[in-house]
Amino acid sequence: MAKVRITKTKSTIEKDERQKRTCTALGLNKIGSSNEVEHTPAIAGMIRKVAHLVKVENI
Repeated sequence: MAKVRITKTKSTIEKDERQKRTCTALGLNKIGSSNEVEHTPAIAGMIRKVAHLVKVENI
């Protein structure tokens, strides 16, 4: 599978608890933090839930 780099670009303050937990599950804590993960259907769904908070790059 391909890898993607996910970078948190916006804050989760005043966001739904589910979106906060999704960002944490993706390994994103602070703004500007990045994580490289395998692009699986589960990860793609998580990215869709928080697409307005993150930037995604193919590696």
